[in-house]
Amino acid sequence: MEIRRVVPDIRSEALEESRDFYGRLGFVEVMNQGWVMTLASPSNPTAQVTFMGPDATAAVHPDMSIEVDDVDAAYAAMVDAGAEVLHPLQDEAWGVRRFFVRDPNGRVLNIVGHR
Repeated sequence: MEIRRVVPDIRSEALEESRDFYGRLGFVEVMNQGWVMTLASPSNPTAQVTFMGPDATAAVHPDMSIEVDDVDAAYAAMVDAGAEVLHPLQDEAWGVRRFFVRDPNGRVLNIVGHR
């Protein structure tokens, strides 16, 4: 399984203000669903930060997103290890397949693959 990127997920009710603030550091908006927005470095597109209001389909807020090349294999590995799955593996309307799992530190990880 290959890790493609790791992105901090920051809970926010100030998406536009966050975009403007981080824009002063050189970040540009690369995705905006209204409730979740990702900013990236134009020169290094995998250097990203995500700001999220309430999640569209999950009851909990992730602390970090990890994009992998095979989300089904990642899910199977977590289930086999007995990890606590907080949001089931599912296809989302915005073109990703994802699940949430709690790490040993209590952090919620959004494990995601693009379809």
